[in-house]
Amino acid sequence: MYYPNLRTLDATAAHHAEHRPSHPAVRCEGRTVTYGELHRRSNRLAHGLRAAGLSGRARVAYLGKESEHYYEVLFACAKSGTVIVPINWRLTVSEVDHILRDSGTELLFVEREFQAIGEKAAASLPHPVTIVTVDGADGAGAGIGRWAAGHPDDDLPGTAEEDDPVAQLYTSGTTGLPKGVVLAHRSFFKVRDAQAAGGVEWIDWREGDVSLIGIPGFHVGGLWWATQGFNAGITNVSMRMFHGADALRLVRDLGVTTACVVPSMLQMLLSERGARDEDFATLRKVVYGGSPISERLLEEAIERVGCDFAQIYGLTETGNTAVCLPPHEHVVGGARMQAAGRPYPGFELKIVDGDGERLPDGAIGEVCVRTPSHMIEYWGLPEATAKTLVDGWIMTGDAGYLDDGGYLFVCDRIKDTIIVAGENVYPAEVENVLTRHEAVADAAVIGVPDEQWGESVTACVSLRPGAAATPRELMMFMKGRIADFKIPVRYEFVETLPRNPSGKILRRELRDTFWRDRKRNVN
Repeated sequence: MYYPNLRTLDATAAHHAEHRPSHPAVRCEGRTVTYGELHRRSNRLAHGLRAAGLSGRARVAYLGKESEHYYEVLFACAKSGTVIVPINWRLTVSEVDHILRDSGTELLFVEREFQAIGEKAAASLPHPVTIVTVDGADGAGAGIGRWAAGHPDDDLPGTAEEDDPVAQLYTSGTTGLPKGVVLAHRSFFKVRDAQAAGGVEWIDWREGDVSLIGIPGFHVGGLWWATQGFNAGITNVSMRMFHGADALRLVRDLGVTTACVVPSMLQMLLSERGARDEDFATLRKVVYGGSPISERLLEEAIERVGCDFAQIYGLTETGNTAVCLPPHEHVVGGARMQAAGRPYPGFELKIVDGDGERLPDGAIGEVCVRTPSHMIEYWGLPEATAKTLVDGWIMTGDAGYLDDGGYLFVCDRIKDTIIVAGENVYPAEVENVLTRHEAVADAAVIGVPDEQWGESVTACVSLRPGAAATPRELMMFMKGRIADFKIPVRYEFVETLPRNPSGKILRRELRDTFWRDRKRNVN
């Protein structure tokens, strides 16, 4: 199902409201919103944003778990010319403060569960932030519904252009402070267009599809996957948060045909108590990505689920996927089962050395991607943008090589990013908190292999002379100062940390202890 006339998200909402108004657009916790209702609700919200003086690409943040209301705000931003800033609901007050402050958010939609965090974060900002509670006490969505009440539900004048910004997602950076990646409407359409132009259906949509959105919407993978379903006009199943038992029930009871998950979610589905192979009978395709998958898990999934699998690789900076391992390459024992994939038609890959020179096939270097979906910029950081987006190429920070068929194999990360169940954790961010503890003299944070989560966060800690601290004490110290998923689960106490002559921590030496028997240094 391909609608080449759709180039922006506001056009998507209007088109399907006109042509399939009664078709379910979103299902969440027993509630169903049709395309007609989604269009009208987002129109009222868009008029509300305009009435509040929010236009000209003002930032509108959303802090909450997944629901139909998140997508109502997404489309309202697309229609009003504002930019949605999805916030990870696992973050602490200080982390939310940084995102609101950095983005210049003027209005925050927040669920009651996280209202106190939102209010505390907004209280210290140098600019005022209007806070709107999404869910009211008298019913789901009552808060956002009341805020939008009284505004018309007709279409707003004017339309967006495909290069206009529509979303700003935050990803960790080398300073330890997350950077705002600004994405345009085109980021959510170019992969679709590339597949159509190249005549491939690695990721396809069919009439009657029911899509499970396993990855949260504050992650580029979750946001991108949801927009693909909306662009195709199919039914999207939104989970408040991913639980194996709930996902299994939804697949079985709602007849889910296609899903997007990270490997740890796939493992949870397969290992769920009572899960039977026939529970997956309606699935025809599973798309996975966000972190490398183990060969054992992939082989088990292929055998038990019995549907097509497609792996996607990309970054927030690339607008999510730029590379795909298509279903026909998912052959148990096949030479490319451990490949990340090949670029979509019209997309490009190259491998470069430390001087930026292109390397031949088989040589390991930094992976660079040229994609029409790439970010506009890092918000307010022109120097960082120039280092990552170079002459149209995204410098990924991943180390890998290309085979003679143009397939990418990722071997390691040049940057120190740790990926836990698809979530990026940057060591500097964790180290900045850990070294505030009075007993800690020095600390280095690394990722080590974990069969369930891909990688787990491990801290190598040097204590001050005469000081003492236990792993539990350090964990409790960090709790509330940094999101729980970033807190190290393992601690190695050392006398000193290895550093080079310029003082930089040699994380590779620390990681080698845990990775030396592995075929690749990503998991």
